[in-house]
Amino acid sequence: MSIKIAVDAMGGDHGVQVTIPASLEALTRFSDITLLLVGNQGLIESELSKHDYDASRIEIVHAEQVVEMDDLPSKALRNKRQSSMRIALNLVKEDQAQACVSAGNTGALMAISKFVLKTLPGIDRPAICTQMPTMKGHVHLLDLGANVGAEGHNLAQFAAMGSALVEAVDNNPTPRVGLLNIGEEEIKGHQRIKDANVLLKKSSINYIGYVEGDEIYQGHVDVVSCDGFDGNIALKASEGVAKMISFYLREAFSRNILTKLAGLLVMPVLKAFKEKVDPRRYNGASLLGLRKIVIKSHGGADKFSFYYAIAEARLEALKNVPELIAVKVKSILDDQQKSADEAK
Repeated sequence: MSIKIAVDAMGGDHGVQVTIPASLEALTRFSDITLLLVGNQGLIESELSKHDYDASRIEIVHAEQVVEMDDLPSKALRNKRQSSMRIALNLVKEDQAQACVSAGNTGALMAISKFVLKTLPGIDRPAICTQMPTMKGHVHLLDLGANVGAEGHNLAQFAAMGSALVEAVDNNPTPRVGLLNIGEEEIKGHQRIKDANVLLKKSSINYIGYVEGDEIYQGHVDVVSCDGFDGNIALKASEGVAKMISFYLREAFSRNILTKLAGLLVMPVLKAFKEKVDPRRYNGASLLGLRKIVIKSHGGADKFSFYYAIAEARLEALKNVPELIAVKVKSILDDQQKSADEAK
């Protein structure tokens, strides 16, 4: 199976200096993909000239405009129709590519994706989902900022979408799903969380109940559903803690000659730890709930990070994730309708 991925080559803080080398790395590692590099043709060709690559697996699609990182989503939607982001999404809509990857403006990417690709039946709001490391592997957390003030039925939909994603990409037939809350007791949390709790208890999802913040990392849950406000804080706090730990470890092992020697002795352990929690390995957030696959890379991604975003797009295309999400969400909606009918 050959997979075509449209890459917004101009997106992010670094543009072609990151997106092109990362794209070529992906071509080297995956023999089943071809890439449509969307952006300023001159800049793309200039960057490509610095590398050896298989030209038969690359197509350049010229774009006159770029969505800037500080553009308002509404402005990008109305006035940037010839941008690399918009054209890349159009290629997916027209089935010339099976997925889009962009490190560009998150709000603009969500707004344009929803306008161009539309949401799946039964989905009110798409959600941003990504992996985070745990003591026993990883967990998928959503939403990470696309939806602030999500209602109970939205949180239930997020749970369904996350469950379908994990079933597909992790080959896990019964992922454990939880709701992020300030406690495990039934009486705690906002009303929308309590509403979602009721809906999920009646669904066919493997729902395990409320999950507190520290439980995200313990490995007892595979999917955590939450409002975008809460999810974004959890994500950024986690990234901050990882940086703080790295800072203190470097400081501790560089104080004097003895600590430097100790650092050399434990270097293999430190390297393994760094690789495990390196946020670059978890780059590539899925915009779930759309009819097609869109992957959002961190705006400040380096080559290593952006490569992982392309790898995520490839995997979701192989697994046909949108179709699986559509089936899972329909199941939840059917369960809700059945419960409503029985209550009459």
